[in-house]
Amino acid sequence: MSRICPLFSGSTGNSTYIATQNGGILVDAGASMRSLFMAVERVGGSFEEIKAIAITHEHIDHIKGLKPFLNKTNAKLIASKQTLEALIKKEIVPSKTEVIEIGEKPLDINGIIINRFATSHDCEGSSGYTFLLPDGKKTGVCTDLGIVTDDVRNAITGLDALLIESNHDIEMLKKGPYPPMLKMRILSDKGHISNAVCSAELKNLLKSGTTRFILGHLSQNNNTPLVAKAQAEAALIDIGAVNGRDYLLSVAKPQENGVVVF
Repeated sequence: MSRICPLFSGSTGNSTYIATQNGGILVDAGASMRSLFMAVERVGGSFEEIKAIAITHEHIDHIKGLKPFLNKTNAKLIASKQTLEALIKKEIVPSKTEVIEIGEKPLDINGIIINRFATSHDCEGSSGYTFLLPDGKKTGVCTDLGIVTDDVRNAITGLDALLIESNHDIEMLKKGPYPPMLKMRILSDKGHISNAVCSAELKNLLKSGTTRFILGHLSQNNNTPLVAKAQAEAALIDIGAVNGRDYLLSVAKPQENGVVVF
């Protein structure tokens, strides 16, 4: 049975577990190794089942526990060429770790087909990932992007389940305590997408057949789960869709999230 489990989500740390009967894939390691171990166990998994870890980019909230994780496990490391170069330069990658550069061609890890797509974030080689699982189900992780490009949209269309960024409420951000330069970064094409942008994408995704949505990477200062969920549900009501009837939508908390089965 296929599962997508957001272990950590938000500005303090990010990690998602993709689980199948053939083992699992971890996307990012933005928490301590001990916290990652415990989180995987809480959702019914084990570190022995993790065959690889796919890193979206080198920001600390996505790689905090990566080095000890790689030291402790035999998981393969997957990332774009630029991200791998950044991680190696920071001396995060142990010599024993098998490193796999992912480009346009998909990878097969224990029957899990991984595809990468480029995201517009403020570092080179930033990535999102989709996964075709052994039972034929498709899922993906799409966060840390300033804009939704055609390439991103094509990559995430037609999935069964998706973790997608819904970072901030625009008015909360504009009126909030952040300095002007940080506000400009978040709102830029290299920053993060808002609730409004995310909600607009959900309409097309539902029409394409996606029925499981997880809103992720929420700002702790410029958003709330209630605000993000309400805006998403309102957008989908516009096309006659109701949460719990036509789709399932949840909001990932910073930690101790549940499991989405699809």
